[in-house]
Amino acid sequence: RCVEVFYIYFRAGRVEEPYVSITKKKQMPKDGYSEEIEKEVGQAEGKLCTHRSAFSRASVIQAFLGSAPQLTLQLYICVLQQEITAARSIFMVLSLLSIVYGALRCNILAIKIKYDDYDVSVKPAAYLCIFMWRSFEIATRVTVLVLFSSVLQIWTLPVVLVNFFGFFFYPWILFWQSKSPFPENIEKALSRVGTTIVLCLLTFLYAGINMFCWSAVQVKLNDPDLINKSQNWYRLTVYYMLRFIENAFLLLMWYIYKTDIYLYVCAPLLVLQLLIGYCMAVLFMLVFYQFCHPCKKLFSSSISEGLLSCFKLLCFICKPPKSTVLMDKAEVKSENTDEAWSSSKTIDSQKANPHQSVSSNA
Repeated sequence: RCVEVFYIYFRAGRVEEPYVSITKKKQMPKDGYSEEIEKEVGQAEGKLCTHRSAFSRASVIQAFLGSAPQLTLQLYICVLQQEITAARSIFMVLSLLSIVYGALRCNILAIKIKYDDYDVSVKPAAYLCIFMWRSFEIATRVTVLVLFSSVLQIWTLPVVLVNFFGFFFYPWILFWQSKSPFPENIEKALSRVGTTIVLCLLTFLYAGINMFCWSAVQVKLNDPDLINKSQNWYRLTVYYMLRFIENAFLLLMWYIYKTDIYLYVCAPLLVLQLLIGYCMAVLFMLVFYQFCHPCKKLFSSSISEGLLSCFKLLCFICKPPKSTVLMDKAEVKSENTDEAWSSSKTIDSQKANPHQSVSSNA
């Protein structure tokens, strides 16, 4: 692909192309109106766009199936050896930047797939918010996994497998619940077995991404494009709440079972820094969706409204049933009436005592 890209790029404009294709894109709505723009796309430009899209997807695959395990392993070795060499630190920084870049490309791909009909232009402020969001999220997640695995090696594999297979089977469970027919239009040349292998590889990549950070591209197997194009704030909220609870639990286990290699580490301060770092990632995510998202005008509801409705739903779920509340109120009321009746009886008996004493005196 690289060789073909350079070949097309340097030959572009020298030979007149036999035909061009016309694409139609909508502009972002202004004052409630959206104009449609037609643009001519030549063969060379179309091929370059195809290669650029393929490079973006390859960077995502390389980041989460290559750089993420590499960064985790290198940091684990540094912790056990209690030494960080210059070469290893350089490779870890490069791996972290590779993962962050892959996550950033994943966000941009999700935006362009969901809003394919619109001419999307991402501003530098949006790139900066995504970079900070993903940097804090991935760095804290990798650190938490390394700290936990350094003291509880036996339990590392169950934690990883539960996370991985949970996200791997989640799209398949939704697909089976929808009772949709098996997707056949992925590639005409593929058989049913080949289509199944492709879908398994797609969900494998999806699980690998969600192991370390939120996957902006949500897999939906019963959709023709295999992508969920709706903006689900509830799923986003649940993911970050559960991930925060999991990180806090893993840090608690590390704090309880930490060994002598952490003798000169202020454990409470490190735990606090990691939790604050993850909260900073959530904060930059909220800023991005609320202010810097290139298609925020197309949202049916803002991120603040979506999160507020999610919290209301969670509070409603956590509330006790109405019948239980009414029964509790009835019990309290009956107790109050019993107390009032017993107190009135005591007063009457106290009033009757003087008369009894007078009669006895007489």
